[in-house]
Amino acid sequence: MIRLRNPRTDDAELVRLIRTELLPLSHTARPLDAQIVRELPKRFRSGMTYVASLSKNSPPIGFVRCEIMGEVLYVDMLVTHPDHQNRRWGKRLMAQGEAYGGAHHCKAVRLFVDSVNDKARQFYVKLGYSVVHYHQDLRCYELIKPLTSP
Repeated sequence: MIRLRNPRTDDAELVRLIRTELLPLSHTARPLDAQIVRELPKRFRSGMTYVASLSKNSPPIGFVRCEIMGEVLYVDMLVTHPDHQNRRWGKRLMAQGEAYGGAHHCKAVRLFVDSVNDKARQFYVKLGYSVVHYHQDLRCYELIKPLTSP
């Protein structure tokens, strides 16, 4: 199921997923980077985070965090636990995030993918995203997808 994040019960697992699945791929962060970990609660409070879980009360197996800036929905993070990948959880999480953006009249979704994460880039292209720029200094691709409001 896809549900809203519950800070009290979900955040420890979300931080663990970020540390083990996202930070090792980032050129600008290290897995044990204390500053990034300290900033996570603030990031979670300022945007919308949807969680994938096997039941209403089970721990997260993935999540998407997004934030609206003007008419653009920015997808900040998407993670699915390796044991649950290739089971459509990422696709469902992205659909929920895009629906949130559409309901708030966003015109597009924008996200960044680390250059070493070819699997993620291919995933987003299958969902209709296009690479619009490569940021050499960040070693990441910028992707965008037009959104239509419901």
